[in-house]
Amino acid sequence: IQADGTDGNCVTFVLHDEDHTLGNSLRYMVMKNPDVEFCGYCITHPSESKINFRIQTRGALPAVEPFRKGLKDLMGVCQHVLNTFERSVKEFRAQK
Repeated sequence: IQADGTDGNCVTFVLHDEDHTLGNSLRYMVMKNPDVEFCGYCITHPSESKINFRIQTRGALPAVEPFRKGLKDLMGVCQHVLNTFERSVKEFRAQK
């Protein structure tokens, strides 16, 4: 991850080896934060596997904070989905 920005509350993070899968879900999680004024991403070019992920916050909150929180919250959601799936598979196999 590279971060570019002269102002701490408006930063563009460059995520290498990522695409819409992470970009869109992370954008959704970050935008749930009321301190975030803007969050968006773009794919630099179809032949490159990197995205530019921009966050702009209100006030003095540094943009890296909602970025970290968004990643943490997304990991929690993914873990919940995985646990639910594994539990369902186990229940299905137990019925056979």
